[in-house]
Amino acid sequence: MSARKKKSLPDLQKIFDTIKGAPAIDSRQAVADSHNTYLIIDLLITAKPQLDNPDPSVRPTLIEKLRQVASLAESFAEQRPKSNKSWLQLSDELDQEGVNLWNISGLVQKTPHGEGLVLVAALRLAAFRLIEAGLELKPGIETLVHVLQLASKTGATLSEAGNRDVAGSVLASAARFEELLRNAEDADGAHRVERACATIVYFSSRMEAAWKEGNHGVAAFMSQKITDDEQRLSLLPPHDRERLACKLHDIGKSVLKTQATAGEAGTEGLEAVSWLQKAFAIADKLDDSATHAAPELKISILRTMARAYFISGSYDRAEAALDEVIPTIDAFNENGRSEYQELRWLRLAVLKRRKAGESALLDAFKSIIDHMTFCEANITDILQDLRTLSNQHTLVTAVNQYCLQQLLASKDIESDCVDRLLLSLIVHCSKDEDHSRAIAAIDSAFTATFEAEYNLLNLPATACLTLIWQYGDRHFNAKRWAAAADWFLAGTHQLFRASCPASGAKCFRKAALCYIEQHEYAKASAVIRRCPSNEATTHYVLFLTAVHQGLDDEAIRAIRDMVNAADFDRKMLLLATQISHESEMKTVLLSVLEALLKTLKIENSGETVVEAMTLIRCIIRLVLKLLVEPASNKPVLIETLISHFHTAKILAEAACAQKAIALIIKDVSWLWRTAYNCAVQGCAEWERSEVRISQLFEVARDLLTTCCEASPVDVDADLYLHLINASFSGASGRVFAGRSATADGTIDNGRLRENAAEVKMCKQKILSIMEKNKITDGDDILRVQYFLHVLRVFEAEMLAQLKEWDQLLHIVTDVVTSGPLGVGTYEAIADILWAEPDCPINTLLSGLEACAILRASLDQNSLSVEKFSRWLRAICTIILARNTPSDRLKAIGYVEQAVSVIEDNCEGEDAYPVEERNWLLGTAYNTGFECLEASMLDEAKRWFESATIICRFVPGGKERADKACVNLTEMSPLLIVSKISETYMHLLARYNPT
Repeated sequence: MSARKKKSLPDLQKIFDTIKGAPAIDSRQAVADSHNTYLIIDLLITAKPQLDNPDPSVRPTLIEKLRQVASLAESFAEQRPKSNKSWLQLSDELDQEGVNLWNISGLVQKTPHGEGLVLVAALRLAAFRLIEAGLELKPGIETLVHVLQLASKTGATLSEAGNRDVAGSVLASAARFEELLRNAEDADGAHRVERACATIVYFSSRMEAAWKEGNHGVAAFMSQKITDDEQRLSLLPPHDRERLACKLHDIGKSVLKTQATAGEAGTEGLEAVSWLQKAFAIADKLDDSATHAAPELKISILRTMARAYFISGSYDRAEAALDEVIPTIDAFNENGRSEYQELRWLRLAVLKRRKAGESALLDAFKSIIDHMTFCEANITDILQDLRTLSNQHTLVTAVNQYCLQQLLASKDIESDCVDRLLLSLIVHCSKDEDHSRAIAAIDSAFTATFEAEYNLLNLPATACLTLIWQYGDRHFNAKRWAAAADWFLAGTHQLFRASCPASGAKCFRKAALCYIEQHEYAKASAVIRRCPSNEATTHYVLFLTAVHQGLDDEAIRAIRDMVNAADFDRKMLLLATQISHESEMKTVLLSVLEALLKTLKIENSGETVVEAMTLIRCIIRLVLKLLVEPASNKPVLIETLISHFHTAKILAEAACAQKAIALIIKDVSWLWRTAYNCAVQGCAEWERSEVRISQLFEVARDLLTTCCEASPVDVDADLYLHLINASFSGASGRVFAGRSATADGTIDNGRLRENAAEVKMCKQKILSIMEKNKITDGDDILRVQYFLHVLRVFEAEMLAQLKEWDQLLHIVTDVVTSGPLGVGTYEAIADILWAEPDCPINTLLSGLEACAILRASLDQNSLSVEKFSRWLRAICTIILARNTPSDRLKAIGYVEQAVSVIEDNCEGEDAYPVEERNWLLGTAYNTGFECLEASMLDEAKRWFESATIICRFVPGGKERADKACVNLTEMSPLLIVSKISETYMHLLARYNPT
């Protein structure tokens, strides 16, 4: 004990009197104590009213006065006598003043002002020193417990207020009281609880003060003294135990905070773990029902402990701590509390550090998802954490799907959250090496979203589809066709139909292209048929599928549908042309080229005409190649060929009218030659195709005419000769076709008139060329003459069928004046007239009677004697049937001509037929006899003369000339000769009596 503590009672009395304002006992001490007394009196008198003053400016003065009171009280306590009965009264008064100040500190502590802590510390300091000064020399256990608690609390308050030196002095006093309390006897243990509480309060105060002073060793020592005595701890009431656990927890958190700020791992974490373990050991003994805050305290300690374990690298212990606390907080069913979610996130971090299995990680994620509020920030946290696990595809996919399912099942669905989850899942699945698993996950997510009746907006739907197409294209470019197809098919999910209705068809087409590349044409066909049938691109893919399968009809049908679609682009046909050509599918290529030609917009510009002509030439070449194939459909191909030749002719005529023929003159030249050669070939190879061949010749004629008319120089005679040939061949073909059509007896007058007009036009065209002297070679001229005579025969034939007799007579007139080659023409026309039952007699006669021509024909050996005899007999029969003088005169003229022919051709291979001679003999005699009977002697004479001459050429006529015959019609030629002689002699007697 110090010297000051050994001062006498009078000194103490003087100090007390100074405090109370009493007179001093010792005269020398009295002067000093009197001065102190008045100071203390003044301090107490002025301090107490200031406590009620709300003006903050008086606080510093008040606090200073209270400190002076505490200092005087401390001096008074140190100088108090060891034994003096009068001290009891003084101690009671000091104690009472101290209690009053302590109570006042409790009231001040409840004020909201921040600076109240300093005042409270000053009040408690003064109160404690006064109470301490008022203690008896040998206080009892209860007093010691009370004073120890006051000292501990005062020291803690001073330490908290920053008065560490004063706090240390107070806590030193508290240590003295703790020692006294520890050594005090309590035989029956009646005060064990109070003693335990006071002792722990002292230790905890020393612990807090040391920690705040940075004396961590002392703080740890004090905490150890607290926790080592389990028996003492067990005596603490729940509230005191809870407060103690909180203090230990606060220190542990402070350690962790220091570590996090400094960025040092290991040491701080281990130190924090030690503090937190002590805190949890104390809190764990608390019954949850004892205090309201006990469960929260345990959770808070475990949370901090888990963090400490995590920071210190003790992941197993961290996991154990979290496994203990998380079921507890899950039972609260309070979603969204950040401190609880932090625990779940911490468990996830611990599991990741421990490299736990996917099932454990998935459970951790599920715990977070189940207890979180679905908002953009929380979804962002989930997705960002999943990025660190990107190589664990199964886990990431499962977490994404689970989060999406929980979100869709919630009451308030955040559209942005759904969109982000879908996009995240697509991006992640694109990186999954297991393609089937990735596609299945995407489909499952889409299906879940659709079944939840969630309406995916246009923008996020477009974003999803863009990613799907991007990844599909990536596989496609890498020639992973099947994977690309699966990605594109994922874009056809019904989830996108409402927001992006056109995307499904696009995805189907892309998938079909992938299957085509993989040579799975059946799959491609099945996929593309799921697209709408009104889109050109769909039909283009159908075309590709059919081409690769070798289905010509399907490919052609696809091309036609493609051209008729609203969104048709001509570039598709250009691609189809290339594909068809490379596939060597001539029929399909033909259809594509035709479609190209049909879609070509023919304008006044020369470029389009040139392109059209080029297409036509390609088409015609292709058709000609197809025609020579054994299994080709020739009728259809021929019609196609003719159709395109006609198109070319129309284009050439239009170009000629626009004076742009020079641009396509080579094409026109090629076309007429091709048409001409094709028609010539058709004459030999095409059966029953007269009309088609004629049309080809006519196209060649028209194109050649265009060439001739457009040529700026004189055209070679060969071209005109080909023009004549084409014209004649075309007309001839039509005639032959007309004959075939009337073979069954049915006559189409309209067609006959068309053919007749065509023949007439052809004849006039040839005549116009001949009149211009375009043909100079003799053989060519002769051939053209033959063409003209044949055309006259054709025209006569059709006019006869049409009963156009007057026009037919004009043709006969033309034949008569047509020169030596007209004999054959005349013969043919005569055959036509003779065979026509409806032919009028006048027309037939006019056609047959041409004596001069017949004679000239006979002279030029252009008509046989036999045919001459037949036609003469026909002419005479018709003329004599009419029995007019003029007719008989014509008839005798023909008979006389026949006599001349008989004289020249009585023998040999070409002799006049005997039966015709006999007919002439009988006709001449009978007609002469009739004239004789009618007294037409001159006429009868000519008949008998002819008959007499003919008699010489009748077999046996001279030997039997003297015999007579009663019935002339039944006489043999020999008898006729004899009768003629007799009748002729009689006629001569009448004609010339002399």
